[in-house]
Amino acid sequence: MSRNRRLIMSPPPEVWSLLSDGSRYGEWVTGTQRVLDADPHWPEVGARLRVRVGIGALTLDDTSVVRICEPERRLELEAKADPFGAARIAMELIPWGEHTLVVLEWHPLRGPGTRMHGLPVDYVVAVRNGMMLTKLARIAAREHTCGTGRTPPEGPEPEPRPSSSPS
Repeated sequence: MSRNRRLIMSPPPEVWSLLSDGSRYGEWVTGTQRVLDADPHWPEVGARLRVRVGIGALTLDDTSVVRICEPERRLELEAKADPFGAARIAMELIPWGEHTLVVLEWHPLRGPGTRMHGLPVDYVVAVRNGMMLTKLARIAAREHTCGTGRTPPEGPEPEPRPSSSPS
């Protein structure tokens, strides 16, 4: 099993809005080339999300099915990517002050992944899942900042210029 944690600088409802929009998974799920189809009732239990994953021309289609959905708290998926089998992906959103601590767990359920479970597979999955949480955090923070009317800083603040008007 692989477990990652990430503090996201947005409240749980805002993070949940990203998780509950199946059409946006390609923005933050590492390796996703595009979303092929999302059930209109995503992320209700039983809803499906089909994506194309891969690198370059090496692709396969993956189907994720919602197994547990507790809005703004927990989302558990069963991701199936034949011929590799299936895995459990659990995301827990924990309120942390004004922010959200996201805990992401990955565990193989069926197929060859169950025999390859452990090092180094868990390490590779942990790196991938860390990248996903980083992307999710950036999107959530950007949208949270934009939603408050502030624009995110592009770099260091400019030095104040002396006034050129006479006193």
